Amino acid sequence: MPKTEVFDKYYMDYDNWFFKNELAYKAELNLIRKLIPKGKGLEIGVGTGRFAIPFGIQEGVEPSNKMAEIAKEEGISVVKGVAENLPYDDNSFDFALLVTTICFVDDPLKTLKEARRVIKSNGYIIIGFVDRESLIGQEYEKYKDKSKFYRAAIFYSSKQIEDFLKKSGFIQIVSYQTLFDPLNSIKEIEPVTKGYGKGAFIGMRGKKVALCF
Repeated sequence: MPKTEVFDKYYMDYDNWFFKNELAYKAELNLIRKLIPKGKGLEIGVGTGRFAIPFGIQEGVEPSNKMAEIAKEEGISVVKGVAENLPYDDNSFDFALLVTTICFVDDPLKTLKEARRVIKSNGYIIIGFVDRESLIGQEYEKYKDKSKFYRAAIFYSSKQIEDFLKKSGFIQIVSYQTLFDPLNSIKEIEPVTKGYGKGAFIGMRGKKVALCF
Protein backbone atom coordinates (compact mmCIF):
# COMPACT_ATOMS: atom_id res chain seq x y z
CA MET A 1 0.00 0.00 0.00
CA PRO A 2 1.26 3.52 -0.73
CA LYS A 3 2.83 5.19 2.30
CA THR A 4 0.88 8.43 1.91
CA GLU A 5 -0.40 9.21 5.40
CA VAL A 6 2.84 10.69 6.70
CA PHE A 7 3.32 12.81 3.57
CA ASP A 8 -0.23 14.13 3.74
CA LYS A 9 0.26 15.04 7.38
CA TYR A 10 3.79 16.44 7.30
CA TYR A 11 4.07 17.81 3.76
CA MET A 12 5.31 21.17 5.07
CA ASP A 13 8.14 19.47 6.97
CA TYR A 14 9.06 17.66 3.76
CA ASP A 15 9.35 20.92 1.84
CA ASN A 16 11.25 22.59 4.66
CA TRP A 17 14.01 19.98 4.35
CA PHE A 18 15.03 21.53 1.03
CA PHE A 19 15.36 24.97 2.62
CA LYS A 20 17.19 23.68 5.67
CA ASN A 21 19.57 21.61 3.54
CA GLU A 22 19.82 23.93 0.55
CA LEU A 23 23.44 23.05 -0.24
CA ALA A 24 22.68 19.32 -0.26
CA TYR A 25 19.61 19.92 -2.43
CA LYS A 26 21.66 21.91 -4.95
CA ALA A 27 24.25 19.13 -5.10
CA GLU A 28 21.47 16.63 -5.77
CA LEU A 29 20.12 18.82 -8.57
CA ASN A 30 23.60 19.04 -10.09
CA LEU A 31 23.84 15.26 -10.05
CA ILE A 32 20.42 14.67 -11.64
CA ARG A 33 21.25 17.30 -14.27
CA LYS A 34 24.07 15.08 -15.54
CA LEU A 35 21.62 12.25 -16.18
CA ILE A 36 18.49 13.96 -17.49
CA PRO A 37 18.05 13.62 -21.28
CA LYS A 38 16.01 15.84 -23.54
CA GLY A 39 12.39 15.03 -24.31
CA LYS A 40 9.09 14.42 -22.57
CA GLY A 41 9.55 13.30 -19.00
CA LEU A 42 7.50 11.80 -16.19
CA GLU A 43 8.40 11.96 -12.52
CA ILE A 44 7.18 8.98 -10.54
CA GLY A 45 6.62 10.10 -6.97
CA VAL A 46 6.67 13.75 -7.98
CA GLY A 47 5.98 14.98 -4.44
CA THR A 48 5.76 18.77 -4.35
CA GLY A 49 7.73 19.13 -7.58
CA ARG A 50 11.14 19.82 -6.07
CA PHE A 51 12.87 17.89 -8.86
CA ALA A 52 10.31 18.08 -11.66
CA ILE A 53 10.26 21.89 -11.76
CA PRO A 54 14.01 22.53 -12.24
CA PHE A 55 14.12 20.06 -15.13
CA GLY A 56 10.96 21.14 -16.89
CA ILE A 57 9.10 17.88 -16.22
CA GLN A 58 5.43 18.65 -16.69
CA GLU A 59 3.82 15.34 -15.72
CA GLY A 60 3.95 13.38 -12.50
CA VAL A 61 2.41 10.55 -10.54
CA GLU A 62 1.86 11.00 -6.80
CA PRO A 63 -0.21 9.03 -4.26
CA SER A 64 -0.26 11.80 -1.62
CA ASN A 65 -3.15 14.25 -2.05
CA LYS A 66 -1.40 17.11 -0.22
CA MET A 67 1.81 16.71 -2.16
CA ALA A 68 -0.08 16.52 -5.44
CA GLU A 69 -1.97 19.73 -4.65
CA ILE A 70 1.28 21.66 -4.20
CA ALA A 71 2.79 20.24 -7.39
CA LYS A 72 -0.37 21.16 -9.31
CA GLU A 73 -0.14 24.72 -7.99
CA GLU A 74 3.36 24.81 -9.50
CA GLY A 75 1.95 23.92 -12.91
CA ILE A 76 2.66 20.19 -13.00
CA SER A 77 -0.02 17.87 -14.36
CA VAL A 78 -0.31 15.33 -11.55
CA VAL A 79 -2.21 12.06 -11.68
CA LYS A 80 -2.93 10.19 -8.48
CA GLY A 81 -1.44 6.75 -8.64
CA VAL A 82 1.25 4.39 -7.45
CA ALA A 83 4.55 3.46 -9.03
CA GLU A 84 3.62 -0.19 -9.49
CA ASN A 85 0.56 0.64 -11.61
CA LEU A 86 1.17 3.74 -13.72
CA PRO A 87 -1.93 5.26 -15.36
CA TYR A 88 -0.24 5.77 -18.74
CA ASP A 89 -0.09 3.98 -22.08
CA ASP A 90 2.95 2.05 -23.24
CA ASN A 91 5.80 4.07 -24.76
CA SER A 92 4.47 7.45 -23.59
CA PHE A 93 7.63 9.18 -22.34
CA ASP A 94 11.23 9.78 -23.35
CA PHE A 95 12.34 9.31 -19.76
CA ALA A 96 11.08 8.66 -16.25
CA LEU A 97 12.59 10.11 -13.08
CA LEU A 98 12.33 8.71 -9.55
CA VAL A 99 14.03 10.65 -6.74
CA THR A 100 13.92 9.23 -3.20
CA THR A 101 10.91 7.21 -4.35
CA ILE A 102 12.34 3.72 -4.68
CA CYS A 103 12.74 3.38 -0.89
CA PHE A 104 9.00 3.91 -0.37
CA VAL A 105 7.50 1.61 -3.01
CA ASP A 106 6.10 -1.79 -2.10
CA ASP A 107 7.75 -3.62 -5.00
CA PRO A 108 10.93 -2.12 -6.54
CA LEU A 109 11.13 -4.60 -9.42
CA LYS A 110 7.51 -4.13 -10.40
CA THR A 111 8.02 -0.37 -10.16
CA LEU A 112 10.96 -0.41 -12.56
CA LYS A 113 9.27 -2.79 -15.00
CA GLU A 114 6.22 -0.55 -15.02
CA ALA A 115 8.43 2.48 -15.62
CA ARG A 116 10.06 0.63 -18.50
CA ARG A 117 6.63 -0.03 -20.00
CA VAL A 118 5.74 3.66 -20.24
CA ILE A 119 9.19 4.71 -21.51
CA LYS A 120 9.75 4.78 -25.26
CA SER A 121 12.32 2.55 -26.92
CA ASN A 122 15.79 4.10 -26.49
CA GLY A 123 14.40 6.16 -23.61
CA TYR A 124 15.83 6.33 -20.11
CA ILE A 125 15.05 5.81 -16.46
CA ILE A 126 16.83 7.95 -13.86
CA ILE A 127 16.79 6.98 -10.18
CA GLY A 128 18.03 9.21 -7.37
CA PHE A 129 18.38 7.56 -3.97
CA VAL A 130 20.29 7.44 -0.69
CA ASP A 131 22.80 4.59 -0.65
CA ARG A 132 22.18 2.45 2.41
CA GLU A 133 25.89 1.76 2.80
CA SER A 134 26.95 5.43 2.84
CA LEU A 135 27.53 7.50 5.98
CA ILE A 136 24.21 9.32 5.61
CA GLY A 137 22.44 6.11 4.63
CA GLN A 138 23.71 4.33 7.74
CA GLU A 139 22.60 7.28 9.85
CA TYR A 140 19.13 7.23 8.29
CA GLU A 141 18.90 3.47 8.80
CA LYS A 142 20.04 3.70 12.42
CA TYR A 143 17.52 6.34 13.41
CA LYS A 144 14.72 5.71 10.93
CA ASP A 145 12.29 4.58 13.66
CA LYS A 146 12.46 8.14 14.99
CA SER A 147 11.91 9.74 11.57
CA LYS A 148 8.51 10.86 10.33
CA PHE A 149 9.31 10.00 6.75
CA TYR A 150 11.84 7.19 6.81
CA ARG A 151 10.15 4.98 9.39
CA ALA A 152 8.47 3.01 6.61
CA ALA A 153 11.36 3.27 4.14
CA ILE A 154 13.53 0.43 2.91
CA PHE A 155 16.98 1.67 1.96
CA TYR A 156 18.95 -0.13 -0.73
CA SER A 157 22.60 -0.25 -1.63
CA SER A 158 23.81 1.01 -4.99
CA LYS A 159 24.55 -2.56 -6.06
CA GLN A 160 20.97 -3.58 -5.27
CA ILE A 161 19.53 -0.73 -7.35
CA GLU A 162 21.89 -1.59 -10.20
CA ASP A 163 20.70 -5.21 -10.04
CA PHE A 164 17.05 -4.09 -10.00
CA LEU A 165 17.66 -2.07 -13.16
CA LYS A 166 19.30 -4.98 -14.95
CA LYS A 167 16.55 -7.40 -13.93
CA SER A 168 13.95 -4.90 -15.18
CA GLY A 169 15.48 -4.87 -18.66
CA PHE A 170 17.58 -1.69 -18.61
CA ILE A 171 21.06 -1.56 -20.09
CA GLN A 172 23.99 0.88 -20.35
CA ILE A 173 23.70 1.76 -16.66
CA VAL A 174 25.71 4.78 -15.55
CA SER A 175 25.94 6.30 -12.09
CA TYR A 176 27.03 9.47 -10.31
CA GLN A 177 27.44 10.31 -6.63
CA THR A 178 27.50 13.32 -4.32
CA LEU A 179 27.08 14.22 -0.61
CA PHE A 180 30.30 12.81 0.79
CA ASP A 181 30.00 14.45 4.23
CA PRO A 182 27.34 14.30 6.95
CA LEU A 183 24.47 16.69 6.26
CA ASN A 184 25.18 18.84 9.31
CA SER A 185 28.78 19.45 8.21
CA ILE A 186 28.16 20.45 4.59
CA LYS A 187 29.42 24.02 4.11
CA GLU A 188 29.42 24.25 0.31
CA ILE A 189 27.84 22.56 -2.67
CA GLU A 190 29.63 19.24 -2.88
CA PRO A 191 31.01 17.91 -6.18
CA VAL A 192 29.46 15.24 -8.37
CA THR A 193 31.69 12.36 -9.40
CA LYS A 194 31.18 9.23 -11.47
CA GLY A 195 30.37 5.89 -9.93
CA TYR A 196 29.20 4.98 -6.46
CA GLY A 197 30.68 3.76 -3.18
CA LYS A 198 31.69 7.06 -1.60
CA GLY A 199 28.76 9.47 -1.86
CA ALA A 200 25.44 9.20 -0.07
CA PHE A 201 23.18 10.45 -2.86
CA ILE A 202 23.41 8.32 -5.97
CA GLY A 203 21.92 8.84 -9.40
CA MET A 204 21.64 5.92 -11.83
CA ARG A 205 20.44 5.94 -15.40
CA GLY A 206 19.48 2.95 -17.52
CA LYS A 207 18.43 2.75 -21.15
CA LYS A 208 15.43 0.90 -22.59
CA VAL A 209 16.14 -0.95 -25.80
CA ALA A 210 13.38 -2.78 -27.64
CA LEU A 211 13.54 -6.54 -27.21
CA CYS A 212 14.23 -8.54 -30.36
CA PHE A 213 12.63 -11.93 -30.89
